[in-house]
Amino acid sequence: MQNQSSPLILTFGVLDPVGALGVQADLATFAAHGCHALSVPTALLVADSARVEEMHELDTGWMADQARVVLEDMPVAAVKIGAIASIEQAAAIAEIVSDYADVPLIVDPFLSSLPDAGMSDEDTVAAIRQILAPQATVLMLSQSELGRMAESWREPGTDSTLEAEVAELTGRGCQYVLVTCTQGSGHNRANSLFDRDGMVTTIDWQHLPGPFVGAGTTLSGALAALMAQGLDAPEALAAAQEYTYGALRHARRFGMGKFVPNRFHRTQFVLGRQ
Repeated sequence: MQNQSSPLILTFGVLDPVGALGVQADLATFAAHGCHALSVPTALLVADSARVEEMHELDTGWMADQARVVLEDMPVAAVKIGAIASIEQAAAIAEIVSDYADVPLIVDPFLSSLPDAGMSDEDTVAAIRQILAPQATVLMLSQSELGRMAESWREPGTDSTLEAEVAELTGRGCQYVLVTCTQGSGHNRANSLFDRDGMVTTIDWQHLPGPFVGAGTTLSGALAALMAQGLDAPEALAAAQEYTYGALRHARRFGMGKFVPNRFHRTQFVLGRQ
């Protein structure tokens, strides 16, 4: 018997019956990196491998109580915030994580698998920008999600550059903004990391045909796991991108829908099951 030595990571997110998204996906990604997940669900999905049909919000008071109980019992090395279902949940989580300002906080709040990408509630989007993003070590958004969030502060009918939209977020306190799925060199895609001074690094990756469900969740989960082990954001991004690309290359189709990233592909490779 021994005390827990693996880094503990608290993750807030949805419960997905397929295991492609949310806390179940984080459980696998964290484990693949030698970390242990402490999970607090925010909503229940009605979903299969093809689509998400519905999302049912869980009680905010219950969610907050569960997080407090876990945090009072165990020290965490990182916190990840995935999809949330309401402004009330955003406010409760923001209050909780404010007590752990020294712990890396990775915020990946939107699910592209939802019909509206989880961005239909303007008040919730605004709350994420105003009270969660300023506390984030890394805020992860796709380019389209960043543009949608920017609508909450832009004057109607005006345009702005990606750099200006990122600067709005880092100027409010967010340490890093990770913008995914930008145009890379040639036919590649790119993930670009920004801080207050501008672009820190950009990593090209070859576009894979898919279609996939859970690719973004895999990337943010790996990022959280690597930062929990002491890597800074640029180092963690490089390793997380390599891991995610491998998970997508070895993805599996469980049903008639999309491919699910194989988060244990490294273990299976070592054991000779490719």
